[in-house]
Amino acid sequence: MQTSQKLTSDPTNTALTPLPAAQRSFGFTDHAALWFSLGVGLLVMQIGAYLVPSVGPQQAALVIVFGSVLGAGLLAWTAKLGCETGLASSGLMHATYGSSFARLPVLLNIVQLVGWTTFELVVMRDGAAAIAKQAGFAAAWLPFAATLVLGGVLVLLSYGSMVKLVRKFIGRYGLPLVIASLVWLTWQFLGKANAQGLSAIWNKPGTGAMSTMQALDLVIAMPISWLPLVADFARHGMGGKAGGNNAFRATWLGYAVANIWCYSLGVLIAITTPSTDLVVALLLAQGGLIALGLILIDEMDNAYGDVYSGAVAGHSLKSRWSVRHIAVGMAVVCTALAMVLPMHALEPFLLMLSSVFVPLYAVILARLVGKPDVASLVSERQVNYSAVLVWFSGVVTYHALANLAPAYGAAIPTLVLTFLAAKLTSDKAVAQRAAA
Repeated sequence: MQTSQKLTSDPTNTALTPLPAAQRSFGFTDHAALWFSLGVGLLVMQIGAYLVPSVGPQQAALVIVFGSVLGAGLLAWTAKLGCETGLASSGLMHATYGSSFARLPVLLNIVQLVGWTTFELVVMRDGAAAIAKQAGFAAAWLPFAATLVLGGVLVLLSYGSMVKLVRKFIGRYGLPLVIASLVWLTWQFLGKANAQGLSAIWNKPGTGAMSTMQALDLVIAMPISWLPLVADFARHGMGGKAGGNNAFRATWLGYAVANIWCYSLGVLIAITTPSTDLVVALLLAQGGLIALGLILIDEMDNAYGDVYSGAVAGHSLKSRWSVRHIAVGMAVVCTALAMVLPMHALEPFLLMLSSVFVPLYAVILARLVGKPDVASLVSERQVNYSAVLVWFSGVVTYHALANLAPAYGAAIPTLVLTFLAAKLTSDKAVAQRAAA
């Protein structure tokens, strides 16, 4: 137990100790604005566009609403846990899996976040290059210059305060501009759909290349990708039961609305403006240049969210390194990777890592929600073998379903089965069965 006691008794390791009440300032509006903003992005629209023509518009609408509500609900549940305990995501991992073993999922989370940050920079770079090309300016060195500029902005943001960024920029200025751009683009592409025959488009059948459950996996993939980050932000919410409920409702509402809107917009763009490049399709819309520019600005907070959360996770492993310094270093590394890595080779690796976090958080939610004094569990044991076994079994289940029964989906069955297994094998459940 010496190692675990050292981890939690170190007052400089803020990731493994509850955030003091004096440092918590997020209310309902802050949580909602943050998660609406993080839910908006070109990547979300692109994945929405993948749904058609494999499934028809009616089927797409159904899975978008159901998958977004379910996925955002998981985020909200984790946000409530983070807000009520004051623990970061790495703290929740320590409390669930044991202080020694938790280093593995924390490291995997950092690797995942480096990958997602790199991907975000590439998405923004390609969008900026497309805007420049539309304006009549194109050069071979432009993508590299754009990557350096965007990486520089990310480094500057990493020097600042996350709380001030959320409360002063996203809530007051960024969010209204992004909503305006989404409204404008929705109006433009709905106009195109109406001109092409709205009824015919709505009733158009899909090709059947993707089952309903596979389409649902595709929708739920984005909210699930945020699960390892949500507590890092939610712990800044005002504490107590009321604060936890605020974090729960606001996170659910903010992210569900953004996810439904962006996925639906992606489907609408794909149907009305067939193109292999979503950015080009957006630029073809009237006022699309301005709207795309605003969305790209908002995309930066997604990259910042990844960097900030990765820095908090890194701080949990090396408390002598401050969150700010780790964030700056991570931003520099991701900028360098965005300059050289072929993104088509990186995506399968990111998707594989995402499959790891579906069962990981099913176990965390099953074991910690409703448990009193979760913070004391951070140093309770070095390895919680039952939690580790259930997590590993969940990862195997996910890949088995994805490969052997893809038509039934993998994410939702894995979540349900892993959650139930974690509940049934918890210390409380085992003790109750022994007493009976």
